Amino acid sequence: MENMTDRQREAESLANAQIPGMTPQNETGDVAKKRDVMDVSGAPTTKPTDGEIATITHDVIEQLKSVYDPEIPVDIYELGLIYKVELEDDRLLRVDMTLTAPGCPVAGEMPIWVRDACLAVKGVRDVDVQMTFDPPWTPDRMSEEAKLELNML
Repeated sequence: MENMTDRQREAESLANAQIPGMTPQNETGDVAKKRDVMDVSGAPTTKPTDGEIATITHDVIEQLKSVYDPEIPVDIYELGLIYKVELEDDRLLRVDMTLTAPGCPVAGEMPIWVRDACLAVKGVRDVDVQMTFDPPWTPDRMSEEAKLELNML
């Protein structure tokens, strides 16, 4: 690639920097060995007790109610966008959620907002948010509170 301009080299370098394992010294793309990961969440590593599960459940719901769809003045919990929340024995919180429409402009950001909100809950070690469109969201999933807020009652 001798005919590349400085701008092209810079663009390629930026693109390659986003590929795991790709470094200027390793342009073949060989993935570097996986490093040890240390859990710094501060969450206990033991199985949660029934009391902890109740507290975490309450706190997760409160955190989910702090996340709003920017186009609708109702939180995602009351909108019915959260399909399932599971707390695993290792304190990994799994959240299945959807959007009001597959083409939602915040489709890429909302799972991050949900993850960040849930990570703030004491006792949660990590959060895995999965997006699903099966079943598709309908207004029937909204709570009475959400319908009232949107004048749908």
